[in-house]
Amino acid sequence: MLIGQDTKTITGAKIIIETLKGLGVDTIFGYPGGIVLGIYDELYNDSSIKHVLVRHEQSAVHAAEGYARITGKCGVVLVTSGPGATNTVTGIVNAYLDGYPLVVLTGQVFKDLIGKDAFQEADICDMTKTCTKKVFQITDAKNIQSTLVEAFKIAQSGKKGPVLIDMAKDIFSQTIENWDSEIPKLSFHILEAKEQDVLNVLDKISKASKPVIVAGGGVTHANAGKGLQEFSIKFDIPVVSTMMGLGTFPQNSKNYFGMVGIFGDKAANQILKDADLIVSLGARFNDRITCMFKDSDLSSKFVQIDINEKEIGRVISPMESVCADIKDVLSKMNSFGLNKSFSSWLNDAQSLRNLNVERKRFTNRLHSFEVIRKIEEFTKNKDLIFTSEVGQHQLWAVQNLKQNANRKVLVSGGSGTMGFGFPAAIGVAIANPEKPVVCITGDGSFQMGLHELATCIDYDLDVKIMILNNGYLGMVRQLQDKTCGGRYSQTKISNPDFLKLAESYGTKALRVKSIDEVDYALSKAFSTKGTFIVDFEVEPMELL
Repeated sequence: MLIGQDTKTITGAKIIIETLKGLGVDTIFGYPGGIVLGIYDELYNDSSIKHVLVRHEQSAVHAAEGYARITGKCGVVLVTSGPGATNTVTGIVNAYLDGYPLVVLTGQVFKDLIGKDAFQEADICDMTKTCTKKVFQITDAKNIQSTLVEAFKIAQSGKKGPVLIDMAKDIFSQTIENWDSEIPKLSFHILEAKEQDVLNVLDKISKASKPVIVAGGGVTHANAGKGLQEFSIKFDIPVVSTMMGLGTFPQNSKNYFGMVGIFGDKAANQILKDADLIVSLGARFNDRITCMFKDSDLSSKFVQIDINEKEIGRVISPMESVCADIKDVLSKMNSFGLNKSFSSWLNDAQSLRNLNVERKRFTNRLHSFEVIRKIEEFTKNKDLIFTSEVGQHQLWAVQNLKQNANRKVLVSGGSGTMGFGFPAAIGVAIANPEKPVVCITGDGSFQMGLHELATCIDYDLDVKIMILNNGYLGMVRQLQDKTCGGRYSQTKISNPDFLKLAESYGTKALRVKSIDEVDYALSKAFSTKGTFIVDFEVEPMELL
């Protein structure tokens, strides 16, 4: 499309807005500051891009990631220089590790002041070069359009992730004469698998007796769930998933054995140990999984398929690997097929389900697992997006909330970022305002972002906030039980009255203390349009 065809002179700030529009951007999450006022002044006169004003720059990045996850588009963030830019780093790390596309636009001081410790100067490019796919710094307005186009392409190519563009203040007021440029339509090359590589993988599977497939976040990113289901069911191969791969395989299938990892399902972990071949599909195999195999060398039974070349062999050296788009790999695997099935192994593995222990309450107080199961029961027929903060509640959520293509629990996987879930819910709600979004949080995590209640009210968002309030930083306290002899150093926390807090922000809330009150609270929350808080006072000593 042609942008600015009739414009003889155009400012850098205007080029930024016009280029973003040409790239299909209709929503930006941000927080203004003096350095970037040129861009904000252009936004004032252009209603085609919606700007979502958050209350902290970290929240802007998490919200943009939530938006990106649910729309499949690139999330866009706009902040000022110095502390505005540095406040984005945690969110950038989160998106980088979990592989979601963002373009983060940061202001910078005047070109001539860079490197001179000017007011609100920070070398954000150097700070973020290890947690982004690429960083750019623009000091001349003539480079704005080409840089933006390249940034959006990089963010959405291969393993997706964040790209940062640092912009000197000069470029916003600089003018370009006779600016008449066509914004190229972005196209993305699919990294196809070599047929021989796929045949090599199939050969390894056919020679195995007890193969298992591990579905990681890469299956989610590639939208490859159907191909995985076809292959597993056709050849009777058991499937487990990482936390980021949940929802890519039907959780009620006889082929599916649950989530792996230190807080995963016992059946899933055991089948991984029993298998003589592990086929990893887009799973990073970080220490939350490998810690269970300290005395084992997995290399001799490990096949790795990943779109990111850097992931191949980074943790475990595979006996066979394919670096390609996972959807394409599975398509070829299904096309070529196998000359055997593993029905005997699949049937034998069913007995492992008995390892999963049914949870029971151990006091008369309301328990967290009961709350999550009640939420699952109440919402099971609804296509909903859940988000979760980080802590014990996150594990209870992913263990009990059933996921599929239309029902997801968005979590911070690689970084484990407290303060992710609530802003991410805002991003989801902005993208899909017709449906409620449910945020599962703890009293500790919620206080890392509760100021974003103001954002919910400003944009009339339908976010249901479920606080599992145990008066502790529960996950850390649980580790103190295990490693510190129960010495609870700095994990007992005091909380505000969340009902009065809700009232002060202008929203509704209920407090629940017993299992008998849960159904009413959920009914009230979901029947009330807009943001609603339910404060569940739960057993503080409950363990995962």
